[in-house]
Amino acid sequence: MNDLWRCSATDIAARVASAEVKPTEVLDAVLERIDALNPALNAVTFDGRDEARADAERADAAVAAGAELGALHGVPVTIKENVDVAGQPTPNGLVALAELRASEDAPLVRNLRAAGAVVVGRTNTPEFSMRATTDNPLRGRTFNPWGADISPGGSSGGAGAAAAAGMGPLHHGNDIGGSLRFPAFANGVTTVKPTSFRVPVFNSTAMGERGLLAQTMSVQGLIVREVADIGLAYPEMIRPDPRDPLSPPVPWEGPRQDEPVRVAVTTASHGYAIHPGIVGLIERAAGQLADAGYAVDWVDPPPIIDAARGWFSVGMTELSFLLRDAAREVGSETVNDIFEAFFAMSDMLELGPFIAGLGDRTRLIRDWSLFLDAHPLVLCPFLMRPMFDWDYDTHGPEAVRDLFESAIYSTGVNYLGLPAGVIGMDLVEGRPAGVQVIGPPFREDTICAALAAIEAANGVMARRLWDHDQSNESPNDPSGP
Repeated sequence: MNDLWRCSATDIAARVASAEVKPTEVLDAVLERIDALNPALNAVTFDGRDEARADAERADAAVAAGAELGALHGVPVTIKENVDVAGQPTPNGLVALAELRASEDAPLVRNLRAAGAVVVGRTNTPEFSMRATTDNPLRGRTFNPWGADISPGGSSGGAGAAAAAGMGPLHHGNDIGGSLRFPAFANGVTTVKPTSFRVPVFNSTAMGERGLLAQTMSVQGLIVREVADIGLAYPEMIRPDPRDPLSPPVPWEGPRQDEPVRVAVTTASHGYAIHPGIVGLIERAAGQLADAGYAVDWVDPPPIIDAARGWFSVGMTELSFLLRDAAREVGSETVNDIFEAFFAMSDMLELGPFIAGLGDRTRLIRDWSLFLDAHPLVLCPFLMRPMFDWDYDTHGPEAVRDLFESAIYSTGVNYLGLPAGVIGMDLVEGRPAGVQVIGPPFREDTICAALAAIEAANGVMARRLWDHDQSNESPNDPSGP
């Protein structure tokens, strides 16, 4: 096996453009890696190698002909099984949709292909893409490469596990309550949840339009190993598409910020018993940002608990209307039990309070907007506890409540529509863990800069996992590096 599977998207694109390596050689390396590891992990659930081979051969020919190359020419990417790839199934974890095939590529897939990326396969997701772990009756369970008992996160758990295991550099996912950031945290990798509407969306397989709040809270993105790959790929993904009239033509890079950039740091837990290991990672990251020239202030932003409560009142009221009947009709007993636990812990609203709550969301966003005007970045927890077991959300309502009370910095960010990045840093109680950085709307570039500073000081966590591939040591040694 050649070692091109270890390369970042940035490195692959540069080496392909200089004709140092061929796209087919990169594809061979990634497919060999998938063949070696995926039978045990079940991260990639649909094998698209035949089409990928044809695409990579065309990419080879374009280089040989001296054609103009896209930013991602020859770079492998996987697409989650809830977003359309032409001719391939979009089952969304459901047996009932196993044969549902897309007539056309979703906008983000079209944009990635236009930039030269090669789609190598699809990754696993739970039923309805609405769990914080990844298991379903159609494709089965995805395993975390750091340990069999550890959840890979959800709902983009297949993407997170594939990223950590080295099955290519770019892995698509999406996030309505943490579905990009849970897997990044769980697998020791990196993601940025974009601003609401940032990446255009449309599925030809969709039965209808989602509720407006669901459209606002849900975003498309990528899970990667190295921060630079976000800055390479996202400018391509965000290109407007006429099928999504809500996606704004906002450039990736915003105006230069005054320096030093101020970072607010908080460990406010709002009553949850935050784990000292998580606090330690935030303190470490704060020091790394200070060393990189950021102005670091230990100051609390507006209470994230208010936005998290909005997700579990206004947001869940809408989601229950959209999902409850469908879950009862085609979902498993497991997912229905979990959904009922969601609804039981939520404050379900009648029409009047729902309208009032939706309006009050603007006040919450305004409070954060004012705070971010003074502190353009917020370093905070993502999950306030070590990563949970793969089946934790099946342990009853109290487990579901604990999971989401520990994740208020996840759902709260979705309710506000703000961008936020998560980067894996180290092990806490033998399991991957990381920190979160929140930024102003449409300033994902500034989040990436902060994550890059942390990565430069802390290292790329997935490489530590790979170093154990040829050793007898356990990659989840709680003693750390």
